[in-house]
Order: sequence, then C-alpha cells, then structure tokens
Amino acid sequence: MPGGKIIAIANQKGGTGKTCTTVNLGIGLANQEKKVLVVDTDPQGDLTTSLGVKDIDDLPITLSTIMGKIIEDIPIKPQEGILHHEEGIDLIPANIELSAMEISLVTAMSREYVLRNYLQQVKQNYDYILLDCMPSLGMITINALSAADSVIIPVQAHYLPAKGMTQLIKTIGKVKRQLNPQLKMEGILITLVEGRTNLAKSVSTTLREQYGSAVKVFKTEIPKGIAAAETSAEGKSIYAYDKDSSVAKAYEAFTKEVLKDGEKQRHQYEPSLSR
Repeated sequence: MPGGKIIAIANQKGGTGKTCTTVNLGIGLANQEKKVLVVDTDPQGDLTTSLGVKDIDDLPITLSTIMGKIIEDIPIKPQEGILHHEEGIDLIPANIELSAMEISLVTAMSREYVLRNYLQQVKQNYDYILLDCMPSLGMITINALSAADSVIIPVQAHYLPAKGMTQLIKTIGKVKRQLNPQLKMEGILITLVEGRTNLAKSVSTTLREQYGSAVKVFKTEIPKGIAAAETSAEGKSIYAYDKDSSVAKAYEAFTKEVLKDGEKQRHQYEPSLSR
C-alpha cells in the first residue's frame, strides 16, 4: 500500500465513542510500532483536548489553517501544524475555526478533495492516519470520507441505530460512487456496552443480523467504563491511564483486529501491483 492507510471514524450521531476510539486505536497502533497520525476534523476539538492540548482556541496552526492553505494553493512546510503526543502519535489539531472552513469550502475549487490533497502530501510518513469525524454529514465530513481508504462506524450498544446507520451507510455509498471509488466499509464497532445486560446483547445481536451480511461487525465490543470517561480529562490513552481495565483490554483486541484486516488488504493489494 503506497503510504499510510487512512481510516475515517464516523457516525453522524454524537456520543458513540468516536473520539475515544480514535485516541485508543491510534495509540494502540503506535504501541504495535506503527507510525500514526490522528486528525481532528471536528470544530469542537474533542480529539485535540483528549490528547492533552490546552487552550485549543489559541493554537497558531490547526486543520483549518492547513485546509485554507490548500484552497489558496500556498505551500505547506513538512510537519507544519503537526503536534507530537508523548504516547507516540502525531496530531493535527482543530478548534472552532473549522466551522468557518465549512462555509469556505462551499465556493472552493474541488471542494470535496481539499483534505485529501493535504493528506496525500503527508501519508508516506505514516502507516495509519485516523480521521475523527464530527457528528454531522457536512462538507468537512464529506472531505474526510473523500480522503479515506475505509470507514469505521462506532455504534452505541444501548441505542438501536437502524435509522441513523441507514443514513450514514447511504452517504458512504454516495461518496464511494461519486467521489471516492476506493472507499471501503472497514466495519462497525459496538461501543459503550453496559455489562452483559439483555439490552446490550439484543442490540449486538440485532446489529449483527441487520448489517453483518453487508458490513463487517468487529468481534471486539468496547465496554462502558468510568476510566474511559476520565482519560480525556487527563489527556492520555486508556493504556496509560488504566492499562489493566476491561476497556484497555478491549481496545487492544480491537487494534489487533484492525491490524489483521490491514495486513489482509495489503496482501490483496500487492499481487495486483505486480501484474
């Protein structure tokens, strides 16, 4: 695979564990000696805050700055705006300025590909690039899906997601047909599972029955845990905060599933290059 694999973590419903998944998959991959860049594509800046960046509204360079330079065709220096986290991943931060970028994109040339044009410049430096998408299907999210090789959809276990999921899967299908023919559904990740309650079991079963034939549903399910909620305030991953917790063990298992899928896809890709 030329350059890193770009994965969008997306669901237009809020509160499904997108940011937590981006942080812990990213650092999980770094723990497996992969080079990882995480990109905050949400003006709320939750990913940026979760990785311990203070005063996010005072950051000199954010994703909005970088996308603005791509639109204006201004050269970007290597490593410009990229922050380094002590647990071994890189971050492109975001803040409220990204809301204005959503409006600027409306009149931009090749507006769906602005983020992709930037990521093509840096992807050779990474094994994985993870895009934490905002809970909407606006222009920034369309940019993320147009830039991505695949999508992971975190879904909360006590929310029956049929209607919202159908809308998201339709949007992903539309982006694939019209903008990014390479886009694949990496899979659905069931998150915030409350113990082994009957409700959690029934949501898990329903999801696997409804979508399992068309979309992979990851074997690993992420439990709900107090430690996971506390990590964002600490600016570190679940591994650094509470490595023996059930949440840390689940994210470690999930990371290995993603890596295994990545290896499979790479082996499928390599023979086609040598033809």
